Amino acid sequence: MTYAVGVDFGTTNSVIAFADARGQVRSVSWPTAQGPTQTFRTALMFWKQGRALGHVAGPQALERAVAAEEGERFIQSFKSHLASPVFSEARLFGQKVTIEDMTAIFLRHLFEAQGGTEIAHQAHLCAGRPVVFAGARPDEELALRRLSDAYRAAGLARADFAFEPLGAAYWHARDLQADETVLVADFGGGTSDFALLRFSPSPQGLDAEALAHGGCGVAGDQFDYRLIDHVISPRLGKGADYRSLEKILPLPAFFHAAFAQWHQISWLKSAKTLSDLRRFAECSDRGDELEALAELIEMDLGFELYQTVGAVKEALSSAPAARLRFCRGGVAIDAMVTRSDFESWIAPDLARIEGAMDETLLRAKIGPDKIDAVFMTGGTSHTPALRKIFEQRFGAGKLHFDNPFQSVAAGLALLAADRRRRAENFSPDKRISRDH
Repeated sequence: MTYAVGVDFGTTNSVIAFADARGQVRSVSWPTAQGPTQTFRTALMFWKQGRALGHVAGPQALERAVAAEEGERFIQSFKSHLASPVFSEARLFGQKVTIEDMTAIFLRHLFEAQGGTEIAHQAHLCAGRPVVFAGARPDEELALRRLSDAYRAAGLARADFAFEPLGAAYWHARDLQADETVLVADFGGGTSDFALLRFSPSPQGLDAEALAHGGCGVAGDQFDYRLIDHVISPRLGKGADYRSLEKILPLPAFFHAAFAQWHQISWLKSAKTLSDLRRFAECSDRGDELEALAELIEMDLGFELYQTVGAVKEALSSAPAARLRFCRGGVAIDAMVTRSDFESWIAPDLARIEGAMDETLLRAKIGPDKIDAVFMTGGTSHTPALRKIFEQRFGAGKLHFDNPFQSVAAGLALLAADRRRRAENFSPDKRISRDH
């Protein structure tokens, strides 16, 4: 019997981990054409199926996205909409699909290969949530209500929520032999989250005191945005003018602002948007570039572009320069990107992340010299410029990196097992409140 489950529902990837009563953790995998994977891409593919909607998620959604079949809609990074009161639903093939519906559909697919969501009826389930939700002005109460409704609709009504960096903290501290004050920095696709905890091993287990938490809605997706905005969009008509009657006017910024953000690309594929874009192309001296942008959107090439941008970003983690080459249909982009340029583009984002970290330490009234260890996790933690901030602040010797994609889910599974044991023993939770 599965004793406890940890769920890391991420902006880019999602992960599940199981824990038994002894605290042994097992990360799960999903089949793909290339072999099993332990990360389930947070993506959905929809198509019309009679009067209903057909859909797949994760690896299957990616396979269909690459195949680029007509009459399908690929959606990714939809977690970024949870805290937005502006976005509540989408019309897919004439049917209304709310953000709660999308999330619930995705969660059901996430659990399908693991025995279905019925597993939550026999196990304690701990679900991660960001400290600060993504978005310009995130509504936390709205996001939590939507997230709770989605878990309930998916058959996971008993989900117990916890901050994502708390899961990573539990994973880091699982084998501690001495007291330690730990700063956890969890860098995902949509958010950068921090948790500061003091761990104390005892004969009864691991005691943990939550000192402070913080975060901001800036992470890997924002770094992708900078690459698209500086390298790709200028080659697809960004900054173009068009003629209207006898006037020369600038192209509305909406097209490229939305295009550069993964969670908005899907919504550009509408008859009106594409018609407007092509109308502007006919009246612009950069019409070929705008036609290429319309083709990229219409052909659902967002995921292939995402892969290209991700590969360049990864290459810049270990090389001073990387080539960004994207050739598909009528879209042809070939450019060299240097790490120094990339770091200059993301400098404002790094400053926001550093500011969120400083605020977390300030809330706890603890200086960097009092931190024993800094545990960095999440795919964006590989970015050299980001690591440099922490090396300069805390010293390279204090930085720890382990299992960047599975640590949150694995730690949440440990936390779920811990909470279940305490509940079964009728022991009050004196260590970490439910809100942390």
